[in-house]
Amino acid sequence: MQKWFKSKGHKIAVAVGLFFASLHAIWALVVALGVGQSYLDWIFPMHFIDNLYTVMSFNFVTAVLLVLVVFVSGYVVTWFFLLFWKLMKIK
Repeated sequence: MQKWFKSKGHKIAVAVGLFFASLHAIWALVVALGVGQSYLDWIFPMHFIDNLYTVMSFNFVTAVLLVLVVFVSGYVVTWFFLLFWKLMKIK
């Protein structure tokens, strides 16, 4: 791979991974504050959906694992997208 792709690709993948990890960190904070269930009870009916889900109690280890898994997943998926983009030579 070219040097440009490696450096730009890494930066883009980190940015996407951090974005999705941040969203999930906010969700973990909402659950930790005890308002996760209230949020779901409010947001689902706005989309004409019955709330079938129950928010579990907050667990710090689970929250950290959630954020890490989402960051890695976002990073890897972005790298694959950039690889396919480069292989297709789309500009």
